[in-house]
Amino acid sequence: MTPFQASAEAARPERTGRRDFLRAAVSLAAGAALLPPGTGRAAKPVDSAALRAQRLAWAGVRLQLGRDTLFLDPLLDPAVWGPALKDPLVPLDVGDGGRFVLVTHRHPDHFDRMAVRKVLGDTGTLVCAPDTAAVAAAAGFRVRSAPLYEPVLLNDFTATAVPAADGYGDNQVSWIVSGGGRRIIHCGDTLWHGSWWHIGRQFGPFDAAFLPINGARFGWRKPVSDVHAVLTPEQAVAAAVVLGARLLVPIHYGVAASEDYQEVPDAEALLLAAARKRKVNVELARPGEWLTWKPRA
Repeated sequence: MTPFQASAEAARPERTGRRDFLRAAVSLAAGAALLPPGTGRAAKPVDSAALRAQRLAWAGVRLQLGRDTLFLDPLLDPAVWGPALKDPLVPLDVGDGGRFVLVTHRHPDHFDRMAVRKVLGDTGTLVCAPDTAAVAAAAGFRVRSAPLYEPVLLNDFTATAVPAADGYGDNQVSWIVSGGGRRIIHCGDTLWHGSWWHIGRQFGPFDAAFLPINGARFGWRKPVSDVHAVLTPEQAVAAAVVLGARLLVPIHYGVAASEDYQEVPDAEALLLAAARKRKVNVELARPGEWLTWKPRA
């Protein structure tokens, strides 16, 4: 046995234990029941409320669970994209329950401070990766840091940050959120990376995967690479397959082309064609629409 093999063998039980713990934590949040003392089988989970999901503008998603509201990458500031964004900006009204915002990374189309302030008010909590937490706290937000793979309890939601890859090389995460008997993953504007298999094996399957599809290519970073820096439609379908997603919901597409920002043309049509080939269910939710949790092209 080589030193490398011996090291890997010694580390395996610890990694397996961590994976089992994380799977158990997310499963509990999704509605699994613990065995009462002295019983031989788990009771059927009882959900006090079902998880609802609404697509917002650009990459934004709202999750509703009872009176609590959780937003992922909400966008409200019209100056972020200006007239280039075709999506209508969806109002971000919230009720009197818990208020939470998760952001995938610091870029203003995902960490829109106007939207975050509107949602959180004086009592809500912003949850982000440690590198973003200091910046958010300095801006006056009530912040909770979430290292990779460590579940964060937010009332009846459980949120877990998992790896993602940013087109600029900046730090970025994807978010797994469980509650109300459902589990979703939201992937910001990630590009293809090697952690999809780890995420799928540890946390899948998912009831819905919110995946970017515009395959953006940037012109303002010199020299220009001319390489897709966001998932293409075909890559989003591949990610959904690897993740074990029962439903793919496309996000992060629909801006007018410019010299410095080019999307894949006809992204929706390409997505649906690739999804048919690989038998992946798609729901095209428009900004403001709530998911039906059923395939709807």
